[in-house]
Order: sequence, then C-alpha cells, then structure tokens
Amino acid sequence: MNFPNDLKYTRDHEWIRVEGETAYVGITDYAQRELGEIVFVDITTEGETLAREDVFGTVEAVKTVSDLFMPVSGKVLTVNADLESKPELINEDPYQAGWIVRIAPSDLSELDTLLSAADYQQTVNP
Repeated sequence: MNFPNDLKYTRDHEWIRVEGETAYVGITDYAQRELGEIVFVDITTEGETLAREDVFGTVEAVKTVSDLFMPVSGKVLTVNADLESKPELINEDPYQAGWIVRIAPSDLSELDTLLSAADYQQTVNP
C-alpha cells in the first residue's frame, strides 16, 4: 500500500495535499482497496464553504456507498471532472489523477490535527 509522505490523512481515510493557497482532497489507497471497484462519485457541494469533518459528497462502489469528509474547513472550488466519466481513476491512481475536490482551506492550522503518513499507516496496519 502507498502512503505518500507529502500528504496529511484523516482517520476517515481522506488525504489532503496543500499547493499554495489551494489543496487537493481524495481518498487513500487503503480506502479505495477496502471499497473495491468505484462506479460513481457524487459531489454536490461545489462552491460551498464547509467545516472540518462535514460531508462533502459520496463515493459509490459496487457494494456500498461511503460518505466523504472534509479534512479541513474550506470552500470547495472544483470537482475533478474526469471522475464523471472515469470514477475508476480513484482505484487506479488515488493520489494523483483520482483526486476528488480542490478546496481553498480557511484555516491551515487545522492541518496540525491530521495524521502524518507514518501515523496513518499505523492506524490501518497496526
């Protein structure tokens, strides 16, 4: 399993990568493996400002639907349009092509509450 060191992680299996004043959010390699084949992504919060841990959408796999939680407070700027026709990008490349939303974080200090790659790895592989 892949745990990139340049990301922060939530206990709910989302990751965040900050790039300047925006950040990309997706689900972890562990999460996509647990869900199985992803067939649909439903994000209805584009343009909304949400608090940390608010639900920003759902991801649907063959056998289940899972909520997606904001890792930090911020405004949902864009949804990865490629996921509309190719939701399987999350399975194939969860940390790059399979990102789900791009946000404008409103409180970067909230990143300090998230897990490092090593800490996240410990939670999924104790």
